[in-house]
Amino acid sequence: MIIHKETKLEHPLAKFLFCPLCGAKSFAPISNKSNKCSSCNFVYFSNCASSVAVFIENEKNELLICRRAKEPYKDTFDLPGGFVDMYETAEDAVKREIKEELNISITTINYLFSLPNTYPYQGIDIHTLDLFFKCTVTSFSGLKPADDVSEVFFLAKNKITIPSFGLPSIQKGIEKYLH
Repeated sequence: MIIHKETKLEHPLAKFLFCPLCGAKSFAPISNKSNKCSSCNFVYFSNCASSVAVFIENEKNELLICRRAKEPYKDTFDLPGGFVDMYETAEDAVKREIKEELNISITTINYLFSLPNTYPYQGIDIHTLDLFFKCTVTSFSGLKPADDVSEVFFLAKNKITIPSFGLPSIQKGIEKYLH
């Protein structure tokens, strides 16, 4: 098994034993980002998935916070957002995720920064690149938690505690945003 030197995490493809092209059980890691089939020579590169996280403030400059309804990190604080779907821009993902999770619509979208992350999912660490945005909305009148959000509320920035957020990249993103 290949273990990544810097993160000490198992190779992202370690659990994938069969070649997706020919089906042979000869699909093994050859680097920190790829597996190769020794039967058909197919090489698969494990690239990161894209996700979005959104900072939204109300008129009091309080930050909109979500509580996670599902694992990983169930019941911890989070920012609204989620994975970018195939054939979707990051901006479209922001609009879709905010509508799905909070039932509100975005009026402006401003890209801020990105952070690498690993997202534990059913025993596999999914490597992601989290794209952080600051957005505004026309109204919070329809605001209600849905999808994978169990609760939504606003919190004064001076009341935010970083360890309350579950995902490591969200913790780093909050810290970066507040400073």
